[in-house]
Amino acid sequence: MGRAKSVDDYISKAAFWGAELTRLRDILKRTELTEAIKWGAPCYTYENKNVVSIGAFKSYFGLWFHQGALLSDNSKVLINAQEGKTKALRQWRMYTSKDIKPTLIKRYAKEATQLVRDGKSIVPTAKKPLAMPVELLSVLESDKVAARKFSELTSGKQREYAEYIIDAKRDATKQSRIQRINPLIRSGVGLNDKYK
Repeated sequence: MGRAKSVDDYISKAAFWGAELTRLRDILKRTELTEAIKWGAPCYTYENKNVVSIGAFKSYFGLWFHQGALLSDNSKVLINAQEGKTKALRQWRMYTSKDIKPTLIKRYAKEATQLVRDGKSIVPTAKKPLAMPVELLSVLESDKVAARKFSELTSGKQREYAEYIIDAKRDATKQSRIQRINPLIRSGVGLNDKYK
């Protein structure tokens, strides 16, 4: 799914879950939150602060609470989808339309909105310095175009490339990943730009 320009566009482009996304949207529109598009997906804000987003993937759809780690989560519906990477964001995955509980969703949205009113949030910690894998450094040293384009990328995009290589366990996998990303770097695009 490409980047949506509006919530209607996002829902119409969803290969799966269109009816379920519409229901989530309707529930959230009955709160005091303001609907917007951020990062190409529906996001609901309060006083210009991100509160909750909706999204869909092949096997599930759901809600993302931007300060979800601070919610009481009495119903135990929230998970940290990227343990060790995200501190505040929590996800509520749903697998069928029966998983949509309007009263419960409104309760969570109300609590999340109150967090904004109270000025409570988890402040991101400073990122640790970028650890560059030897394999990527070697390519950048030998390819001046790639080195220039890499230096023009945001620090987040540079980190995505570095971690993509570091996360590979075998040398053969690292080398195949280097071959795959070099044209992307030379084009000046981020590793995950096609998903944004």
